[in-house]
Amino acid sequence: MMDRFKQKTVLITGAGGAIGRATAIRLASEGANLALVDLDQLSLQQTKNILPASCLAKCYIVDIADQAAVKACVAEVIDAFGQIDVLFNNAGMVCDASPMGEQNLANWKRVMEVNVYGAMMFMDNVAPHMMAANSGAIVNTASVAGIRAGAGGNAYSASKAALINMTKTAACDFGKYGIRVNAICPGLVESNMTKPAFDYARNKGIENRLGERCELRRYGHAYEIASVVAFLASDDASYITGQSLAVDGGNTASLNLPNMKY
Repeated sequence: MMDRFKQKTVLITGAGGAIGRATAIRLASEGANLALVDLDQLSLQQTKNILPASCLAKCYIVDIADQAAVKACVAEVIDAFGQIDVLFNNAGMVCDASPMGEQNLANWKRVMEVNVYGAMMFMDNVAPHMMAANSGAIVNTASVAGIRAGAGGNAYSASKAALINMTKTAACDFGKYGIRVNAICPGLVESNMTKPAFDYARNKGIENRLGERCELRRYGHAYEIASVVAFLASDDASYITGQSLAVDGGNTASLNLPNMKY
């Protein structure tokens, strides 16, 4: 394997989830030291347990919507590792799929706190350390739901659209410091968030229909998302910033007709 992240420290939020775990595995295989962040202690420990013994990894239990907790986490990571070279803002949550006219403000607030404010606060607290080093890479997990309708509930879709735009504005703020900021927009991937849909399809014997409307005619896998994160976080993407890359099997390449994505 390549050693693109040898002697580099990567902070991964949502490290206990499918994409976070797959990315941790991928980056560990390329030599990274890992600061693993999640609210779920059990899943976080499971991620750490499957990493190679050669990987220096530490776990941090954090509610990313808690400003004080985020600030303390970043300080602890800097104290433990001495630096943060890469931030992978991956933690997020879904919402109910109620149509407009039946919205719940409390739901909206929580989704925004986690999906938008959480990512912002980690970027804001990591920024001074990356600016001092005059280098760094940030990758945010958005979604195809932030690009077009039909892939998530109203609050979730709005939060991911906000994250895509925040990726661009942050890239503009950080460019002069050599810090790159990009986002990935996964399509349908089996993960903690999508587990109910996959369980339902398997129970009905229609798993083969999941992702059939993507141009590749299948759903994605967490390791496929991880490979793109690794690319954007590495020096191989040294001239890419402010971009949002759909990793969706071609889902957003074609015209979405009403009700066609369900």
